[in-house]
Amino acid sequence: MAEHVNNNRMVLLLIAGLPLTMMLAATWLWWFVMRGDLDLIGMVGTANRGQLVQPPRQLEESEFRDVDGRIFVLSELEPRWAMLVPAAGGACDASCENALYMTRQIHIALGKEFNRVRRILVSDAPVADMPLAVAELKDGRPAPPDLVTLLQQEHRGLKALSSESAYHRVLFPDYAENRSTWYLADPAGWIMMAYNSDVDYKDVITDIKFLLKNSSQ
Repeated sequence: MAEHVNNNRMVLLLIAGLPLTMMLAATWLWWFVMRGDLDLIGMVGTANRGQLVQPPRQLEESEFRDVDGRIFVLSELEPRWAMLVPAAGGACDASCENALYMTRQIHIALGKEFNRVRRILVSDAPVADMPLAVAELKDGRPAPPDLVTLLQQEHRGLKALSSESAYHRVLFPDYAENRSTWYLADPAGWIMMAYNSDVDYKDVITDIKFLLKNSSQ
């Protein structure tokens, strides 16, 4: 009887210790990823078409403002994967509008996984003041007069945020070199992949579906 009780206690202790063990293992693994010693995506075997961001950059430590100018932090949102479209230079230009269009089409093509991914526009100036610097949209239709109208008409559900110009450059340094660059962030707020207009959207869908398949969120 005593041996049976001891065995039960041992099982309970093992079960209780599992969360701590998993947390320590995840911390250890992420430490090696951050150091650049471990290519996690390469190890699990995805043929990604984007550029791995090393080291990853954290969004949830950032302070943004929403369209109405209110302070906003990403931790207010339910954790999801996110496609991030930067906009800088005081306007949403052709590259910005193209990235908005591409990420919308990718989002729709995710089908039943649609709700596991969100889209976020991050500008370096107040979104409400930002003009749309294109005469026509990617699909050939006339462009609306400003960015806010475009988002309302064509990109419902997208979260539009702005950050300080200097911090925008810290978050998106690749964007300064290639204005067609946009990003993928994981549910914890880490910017982990960079894409640009040269990529085939079908390849991006393959990447995202692979990551979703191997993610609990």
